[in-house]
Order: sequence, then structure tokens, then C-alpha cells
Amino acid sequence: MSERDAQSLAGSPLATELGIRRLLNAAGQAPSVLNTQPWRFAVVRREYVELLADYDRRLRVSDPRARSLHVSCGAALFGLRLAVRTAGQRPLVWLLPSPEEEPRLLAAVRMTQCGPPSRHSRELYDLIPLRRTNREPYSDRHLPPAVQIDLRIAASREGANLVFLGRHAVADILDYAAIAEDELSQSPVYQAELAAWTIPGPRYDGTPDYAQGSRPTGDPAPVRDFGRRLTRAAFERRPQLAVLTTLDDQPLDWIRAGQALQRVLLTAAGHGVSASFLNQPLDLRDMRRRSDPHHRRGHPQMIIRFGYGPVVPRAPRRPAGELETHHA
Repeated sequence: MSERDAQSLAGSPLATELGIRRLLNAAGQAPSVLNTQPWRFAVVRREYVELLADYDRRLRVSDPRARSLHVSCGAALFGLRLAVRTAGQRPLVWLLPSPEEEPRLLAAVRMTQCGPPSRHSRELYDLIPLRRTNREPYSDRHLPPAVQIDLRIAASREGANLVFLGRHAVADILDYAAIAEDELSQSPVYQAELAAWTIPGPRYDGTPDYAQGSRPTGDPAPVRDFGRRLTRAAFERRPQLAVLTTLDDQPLDWIRAGQALQRVLLTAAGHGVSASFLNQPLDLRDMRRRSDPHHRRGHPQMIIRFGYGPVVPRAPRRPAGELETHHA
């Protein structure tokens, strides 16, 4: 090892076990489809980190293309990048470095020394443990235009678009979601897969009862029906929906969408804005292996509901030690 490499390693968070745990904790707080947390990490010679897809946690029925898995892993990648930056290093990211030889390898992250992080990076990093998926009713307060602009800028910085929908488009999406929900409820294999990740009991993953939110008293519902919610509540009269889109619809785009998603959600949390997801139409599209619906501004990757909701508990998370495959 050269003197320069030794100096770089000395300042790297990969130089200590505590530094590695800090990176993995930040990555592991990311949102994921049904809280499957389908990611693993490998620390290679304490020089770089590999992000690996954990295909044992893939939703094989509702996610046959592994699109949602890639989006989830992209969100974890953004958390890892943010932790590296707040450690005084610059993350150098290679997406899909060897897709044919190792399809599980989604990204490799090296680190180089640089100046202190910006205040914005530190603020986003501090928001990682505070971000929640909030499926409870929101107030009727609308997001100010300045907040919407901040969220759109956050998505654009990761190569994605965040399109806020007008009233008529929101009504259409709610109808599409209700139709998709009804069709998915008729699929025994889909319902079995959903139940496997929403079963009660102590565990480090999945969507427990307390995180599923209340059941809406009216239709169409602005949240997913997990089939286990007992409490009923009135939701906001005019849900505020946005669609996260990418230019294309390939694995590289899905990973970018995940990074944009986490940046958007952390930015929203900084404004006190809650978020949940309404992806049933996308699930049905993926199950049919179709590319529609196609928005004029790109391919939809996430349908996000924004608003001002109550404080909710965090969904469970896998311990950092379980996320790491090995020190290579």
C-alpha cells in the first residue's frame, strides 16, 4: 500500500468497525417495498463498499422485473452516499459495474478525501432516522409552492422528475389505484406474498400492524389496503399526489429513481411533510410485464402521497451487522 493510499484509508470511515456500522446504519434506514430491505453490503479490502441486491427478499409475484427491488436499493445507496459525505469523504459511485458477471452487484462506492460537508448534507443526514412512511390521515393543509419546488429540485439532482398532479389527475390515479387494488385482491399468490410481509410478531423487517395505518372510511382510498387494519378514520378530502419518473425504464433508471426517492423523502421530512405510497397500479403493471401507464414526462417509478400527518413510529430495521456479507 502506498503512503497516499494509507493516508486515504486513515481518514476513511472504512478504517474502523464503528465507521462501517455508521455507513450501514444510514443505508439500512432507507424505505423499501413492504419494508423488505432487499440489500446487502460487502466491504472490500477496506477500500470500497459494494451494494448487493438480496434476491432472497425479492417479491417474486408483484415485482417480477425486480424494479421495486432496484428502487429500494437505490434509496439505500443514497443513504450510504450521504453518510460518506458527512464523514468528510467524497463518494465515487459506479452503478452496475458488472451486470453480466455479477447481476447482484448494483453499485460500488469508493471514497476520497475532501472538505467538510455542506450544511444541507448534514441536515439531510440528521433526518435519516426521523423519516417515516406515514399511512395515517393527513390534514387538509396543502404543500406551499416553495416546498413543492424544493422536492422537485431534490428529485432532479438525482436524475429524476417529481411531477405534482392536478385535481383531475389525482382523481384518475385514485381510481386506477382502486381498480388495481380490487384486481390484486383476486390474486391468491399476490395476497399470500403480501401476507408474508405483513404478519404480526417481533421481527426486523416487513410492515407490522402499527405501521399499516388506519382504514379509510370513504372511497377511493389514498393508501394501500393491507387487509389487517382494524381502526377506521376519515382521510384528507383532497390527497396531494406526485409521480416520480425517469427518462427510461431500465435497471440503471430504477436505481437512480431510488436515490431520488430518498433525497425527496428526506427533503420532505425537513419541511415537516409526511409521505406514503400508492403503487398498486405500478405493481399490477409490473405483474403484467407492461410499460404503461406512461406519463408524458417519463416512466413512473413511484406514486407518492404528501401531506401533513401525525407522528408515527418507525418500521423495524435489520441490524447493521446483518446487512454486511463479509470483509473481503
